Amino acid sequence: MLEVTDLHVYYGEIHALKGISFRVAQGEIVTLLGNNGAGKTTTLRTLSGLLAPRQGDVRFEGGSLVGVAPHEVVLKGITHVPEGRRIFNRLSVVENLEMGAYTRGDPGVGQDMEQVFTIFPRLKERRSQVAGTLSGGEQQMLAIGRALMAKPRLLLLDEPSMGLAPVLVEQIFETVLAINRQGVTILLVEQNAAMALSIAGRGYVLETGRLPLEGGARELADNPEVRRAYLGEA
Repeated sequence: MLEVTDLHVYYGEIHALKGISFRVAQGEIVTLLGNNGAGKTTTLRTLSGLLAPRQGDVRFEGGSLVGVAPHEVVLKGITHVPEGRRIFNRLSVVENLEMGAYTRGDPGVGQDMEQVFTIFPRLKERRSQVAGTLSGGEQQMLAIGRALMAKPRLLLLDEPSMGLAPVLVEQIFETVLAINRQGVTILLVEQNAAMALSIAGRGYVLETGRLPLEGGARELADNPEVRRAYLGEA
């Protein structure tokens, strides 16, 4: 479904991604692990068209995404839940969800909003509430729900557990699994390696713009280097 080949991305003269290659097959949950500054967010921003690679290719369902504008990437079936949520603070919950469907002209928007409310009942309770007054967990639910309103086939999730209490982290990851079971392929960027590897089928480790490790989720979880660097084990 997604094929990234020899991707090089720069911020000015800073070489942020140094020739990374990876793939995500339809129906998978694939996780991208790494410390702050490794290039995880840069990778997702490049996939969604917010950054242009200097070299390499990104192909989605057979077509290249290089040079494709972000709104056209959404139209092709990819949505991005950014780090920090980036909801519209002054709009209501419903208005935020409607913004997620801005590329659509079909009559199914209302039905899909109800589906989001089924996934996140708390959002239904707060449908008229101003989004900026929601709790952190509720804002994360809203950010994911807004992305789902575009009916993606591939969902890019950037640090969905950031800043959330442990009980909410579990709830968010259970929801990610449920979304995947409904047929949405997921590329998950996450610092909580244990949680990410518990739901993913495969993973890649990103270090200073390179991908030195990849494998099945269980294989990575058992890797001594991964356990030491990302799972807090000596």
